[in-house]
Amino acid sequence: MTKLAIVTTHPVQYYAPWFRHLAERSGLAVRVFYLWDFGVSGRVDPTFGVRVTWDIPLLDGYEHEFVPNRSRRPGTNSFWGIDNPGLLARLKPFAPDAVLCLGYNYATFAKLLLSRPRYTLILRGDSHRLVPRSGWKARLKRAALARVFRRFAAFLYVGQANREYYRLHGVPEDKLVFCPHAVDNDRFTGGRGAAEPDAREWRAALGIPGDHRVVLFAGKFEPKKRPLDLLEAFRRAAPGRASLLFVGNGPQEPELRRAAAGVPNVFFAPFQNQSRMPRTYAAADLVVLPSYGPGETWGLCVNEAMCLGRPVIVSSHVGCGPDLVRDDETGGTFPAGDVGALAARLRAALAAPGALAVWGRAGEARVGRYSYEHATAGLLTCLARLKPSAGAAPEAGTIGRAR
Repeated sequence: MTKLAIVTTHPVQYYAPWFRHLAERSGLAVRVFYLWDFGVSGRVDPTFGVRVTWDIPLLDGYEHEFVPNRSRRPGTNSFWGIDNPGLLARLKPFAPDAVLCLGYNYATFAKLLLSRPRYTLILRGDSHRLVPRSGWKARLKRAALARVFRRFAAFLYVGQANREYYRLHGVPEDKLVFCPHAVDNDRFTGGRGAAEPDAREWRAALGIPGDHRVVLFAGKFEPKKRPLDLLEAFRRAAPGRASLLFVGNGPQEPELRRAAAGVPNVFFAPFQNQSRMPRTYAAADLVVLPSYGPGETWGLCVNEAMCLGRPVIVSSHVGCGPDLVRDDETGGTFPAGDVGALAARLRAALAAPGALAVWGRAGEARVGRYSYEHATAGLLTCLARLKPSAGAAPEAGTIGRAR
């Protein structure tokens, strides 16, 4: 049986169900090595501004262990926030055939690469270059990353923009395998029947008129997510019988509430934990993610919304856009930061409620191909191609051409 070690920063609500899926259905011997205990220890999320402990199981159904983090300020907001000197010692008794790294830009991953371990190293990330960079600093960083990436035997790309990112940094085609970004599709689609009536009651409790179409923003109220852009676009669109619902918390909340005071039919609800997210999306007729800048590497809320059959509008900087969002098919896109273009998108979409339903069904069908089953198939394909060189030095690993 192939033994796979997965090294990742901390338990995440999107990955834990995939790890269970791998343990139950992949035929692999999987052990996850966590480098920080955020998400299970009830710490305050610095951007939500609230104490976060996810209310779905994150550690059940698969082997895992926590490697002590020696950072003075543990966290994922700095290179030295993830610093685990004992990782190699923890990996040794497990003796994996391959190590899947879910990331690379922290001290622990750098030390792992510099140690030149005899394990075959695989990288799965979600970075993109939908926001172009130029100048000497960009060229220098590109060259440095190309050197880092040569340490990996293979790359699991989560979508088109991520694939182009690897190609930009010199990763050859024959080291790339598609392993799509996914959420627990079954939990969202399976919970839809109960979520719909629950959402109607919640909308009424929030004061949203029953005959209104609802535009939803669900996430952190922070600059990169651009909730203020959506508010202004909604104001300009001035849609009849429509409401805008902001769900979440974050540093921009006071400013956002002040700005919303003069705009009709804008509503707020606080952070909703994972068990409440099906209801959250079911309350919407249209979901919008207007992020600006390189920070929105994918936008898994889009996957979740599509599982509930909701159409989505995203900016051109959202990593999942090239894969999941098709103009006038599953929703729409607009140039990031262009409030006028977003307003036009909103106006057109809300004027055609029949189209929203059609787009929602198309989105649900499309996101079905971005599932744990498909992600697992990609991982197994990668491991099968690497098998002849498993256990060799990382530079020696090769795989066949990605499909």
